[in-house]
Amino acid sequence: MSTLAGTQKPGLRAHQEATRASVPELVSGLREIIGVRLVAYLGNVKSTRAVAEWADGARKPGETDVDRLRLAYQVAILLREQNEAVTVQSWFKGMNPALGDVSPARVLREGAPDVVGPDVMGAAKAFAFIG
Repeated sequence: MSTLAGTQKPGLRAHQEATRASVPELVSGLREIIGVRLVAYLGNVKSTRAVAEWADGARKPGETDVDRLRLAYQVAILLREQNEAVTVQSWFKGMNPALGDVSPARVLREGAPDVVGPDVMGAAKAFAFIG
């Protein structure tokens, strides 16, 4: 009989953490890993002030933006398990062959999270576990 802890699937912890996080927690955590400007870009705002307000709980992004940020946070946690924060930032910003040579940040920002999510997550898992 196997235990969950002994056979945990790759990415499960990242999924659980991202799913359970409140909006201020996920924005703060994402900001720590990928930086405030990239969080603002993913959240479709021009000002980093909005990101600070989201992290403080003074304001809340729209529902689709929350879904996008939650997905980005899950990806960031997954990548952070194996890489430094600067590498995770670079991964989000750089052209990705698994995504048609478009950056994951752009794919996330321009697509519906439920549509582009599987592709972005697949690219992240390939980078994290295959290299």
